[in-house]
Amino acid sequence: MANRADVPFDYSEHPHRRRNPLSGTWVLVSPHRAKRPWQGSQEDPPSDNRPEYDPDDYLGPGNSRVNGTVKNPDYKDTFVFDNDFQALLSDTPDGAVGNPDNDDLLVARAEKGKCRVLCFSPKLNVTVAEMSVPALRKVVDAWVEEYATLSKLDYIAHVQIFENKGSMMGCSNAHPHGQIWSSSWIPEEPAAELANLAGYWSRKGTHMLEDYAALEEKSGERVVCGNTTFLAVVPFWAVWPFEVLVMTKKRIPSFKSFGDQEKDDLADIYRRVTCRYDNLFTTLFPYSMGIHQAPTDGTSQDVAHFHMHFYPPLLRSATVRKFMVGFELLAEAQRDLTAEQAAARLRDCSEVHFNDAKKVNEKADE
Repeated sequence: MANRADVPFDYSEHPHRRRNPLSGTWVLVSPHRAKRPWQGSQEDPPSDNRPEYDPDDYLGPGNSRVNGTVKNPDYKDTFVFDNDFQALLSDTPDGAVGNPDNDDLLVARAEKGKCRVLCFSPKLNVTVAEMSVPALRKVVDAWVEEYATLSKLDYIAHVQIFENKGSMMGCSNAHPHGQIWSSSWIPEEPAAELANLAGYWSRKGTHMLEDYAALEEKSGERVVCGNTTFLAVVPFWAVWPFEVLVMTKKRIPSFKSFGDQEKDDLADIYRRVTCRYDNLFTTLFPYSMGIHQAPTDGTSQDVAHFHMHFYPPLLRSATVRKFMVGFELLAEAQRDLTAEQAAARLRDCSEVHFNDAKKVNEKADE
């Protein structure tokens, strides 16, 4: 093997690890592998023959839900209801098995919670990327209201808002919707982030994501887009090929501190990021999106920083996805495409949805 000691390290060319200061985890980056040929699995591209209304859509206005016993109201914008198959229940009896402090091998704790579903629109044939900012502002308003309402429940410590888009992400219904799971404990991912945010604050006296937003905005290398309140970047430590982190430029703990400007800007950045996603491979781009903010148990208010994670699986095209297997599943996350390359590709994407552009072109040809 040739001696490369005299070659300066370049993270756009050489294998290396990057640390995620939010989670405390690492990712192996192998940019030299990005040119390897792909002979693996390809997914069938999703069909796009979506009707505006389908009587068999159990999330549609006026339709029977999946349990067959309840009908949805004839809603005109957003609609929120208790999940018909909740992962958590409010009346779970207290109980425990074992004690981790005693190194017991069988440990379990009873947990309470409440799971809600939020329909974004009465229309079946739209996604977030295709909705208007005013329509998405109603989604944001519903999130804010749900966070406030669930926060008042004495058994709730954390509210997790998320959206799974596309069958590739396990979404069982194409109707535009998200979920809101509230729990009696702070789950592992947000708990780890809050601990690292607190540690950074105690050591440096500044807020991690404020510092990071300023660094990325100044560099521009990994920025996707932004507005007055928010900055969207492919984070330096991204694991998924086109992962995006959306954060407030100045620390805002939670929805409780949002005014009209912040709500409008959240609707705006939500649409712009997802529109760029769809335009990247001219497809209804799948992803999981989740919001992390202050817990509802009163803790971490001085360090929590509102942000959104977008984790999309697509790698090379609308039909080639990334798989978390082998080394990634058993050892450590790994990626080939660098965060800088991914950000550049997303920056190059239009914020006019390809379906809207197609309609304009078809009308011009008439």
